[in-house]
Amino acid sequence: MAVSQPATFNEGWSDERVFAYLGHVPPEGINADFYVLYNAFKHMRAYDFERLLTQFKQDGRDILAQDTQGQNIYQVISNFPKQRDEFLVVLKKFM
Repeated sequence: MAVSQPATFNEGWSDERVFAYLGHVPPEGINADFYVLYNAFKHMRAYDFERLLTQFKQDGRDILAQDTQGQNIYQVISNFPKQRDEFLVVLKKFM
């Protein structure tokens, strides 16, 4: 049996790791700005998401970008009961 790396939680994320999400390339037909926001939400803590959003807005990217169903990231996050509140508070600062 192979030895696996132990899970770590709540470790600090470097700027390099957070801002690497800004370069994520979406599959064809997916809005690039929405793709970045959704993937960041799914993988980051709210604190790191806020750091990403600061640079995202400075880069002139669209915080209201929509998915293929016409929903923006605020609407999508609203459907996630566990993380919803803290992420929505962060998003409101940038909308």
